[in-house]
Amino acid sequence: MIPESPEAWLEEIAKAYIEALETIPFGELTGEKIELKELFHLGPHICLKFRGIKSAKKNLKKATDAALSSYVATKEIVGDLFDIPQMSFAFCYLASHLGLELVNESQLTEILDFVESHMNNLIEMTDIN
Repeated sequence: MIPESPEAWLEEIAKAYIEALETIPFGELTGEKIELKELFHLGPHICLKFRGIKSAKKNLKKATDAALSSYVATKEIVGDLFDIPQMSFAFCYLASHLGLELVNESQLTEILDFVESHMNNLIEMTDIN
């Protein structure tokens, strides 16, 4: 079920980010070091998982293309905002929903504005130490 309020989205993004954090030890097992700044790449995968959408190539490609192309197009505009791992992850997670046509651009903008204005809450919610 898609969250119905910006607050619910913020909570879901925090849970999705924590799920991404939990993959870090597995990278070390495969000889790949996963850093916080790279977690945004997992946004499309976790989007599919949280929405209960089959991780078929077509679905993953739609979500990933939307997330990464939007990320590249937006990175210069937002300055250092994407240097905050939670924000770059949130952006790609939400853009994945746009690519899968689960939200529209207006909804995406509203949610992103809310997340950005509550960034400190998101950071606090994702602090697993």
